[in-house]
Amino acid sequence: MSILDLFLKGGIMVWPILLCSIIAVVIMIERFVVLQKAKFDPKPLMLKLRSALSRNDTVGAITACSQSNAAVPNVLRKGVASISDGPDAVREAIETAGKEEIFRLENRLGILANIAGVSPMLGFLGTVVGMINAFRAIELLGGNVNSGNLAGGIWEAMLSSAFGLAVGIPSLALYNYFVGRVNQIAFSLETVTDEFLGFFKQGANISNGPTDGAKSSKPIRTVFNEEDEFFEPKE
Repeated sequence: MSILDLFLKGGIMVWPILLCSIIAVVIMIERFVVLQKAKFDPKPLMLKLRSALSRNDTVGAITACSQSNAAVPNVLRKGVASISDGPDAVREAIETAGKEEIFRLENRLGILANIAGVSPMLGFLGTVVGMINAFRAIELLGGNVNSGNLAGGIWEAMLSSAFGLAVGIPSLALYNYFVGRVNQIAFSLETVTDEFLGFFKQGANISNGPTDGAKSSKPIRTVFNEEDEFFEPKE
């Protein structure tokens, strides 16, 4: 007996389970692509940023961040673009950009989690409905059934539970995997942004820089220094 034959014998509840499986597969593929693109080694970028900011070249720093669409350079680009507005603006820009990136990475994971929980329940509901129908048929026959008839009704009723579990288990496993990947990226974001803000603890003089990306001959003002409240150690 083929999978299609088993599916058709599973009852009406296997159809919403099939819909859940299609949605889950689409989300899994889409999240794999998004998280794969989010992989990024920040070390080369941080070296470029340190070099550019030491020359007061914010345009060059923004250009370095724009070479990738990963979460880390996206957040740092927003921070660099806000340097001339002061430390509070940089902090706010980084926090806002970080929330946006994490939201983008977590997008649709809630749907996958719901599918992981709902699919087995739909299967169990299908099994209960199948058992009810099986015992109702026995009642209509006045109990004149053999063990083969009874077993046939039961295993057909159990099919929906099997299909529900077949969808729910991998959905749950991949949901946990995706959450772990997002947490890793979030930790990397936190580490890199702390290092980025640490550049300015040294009292670097940063300006907007000329529009052509050349080195500024004279900085506009000192944006950050060690006395700034923004850089006081957190308790």
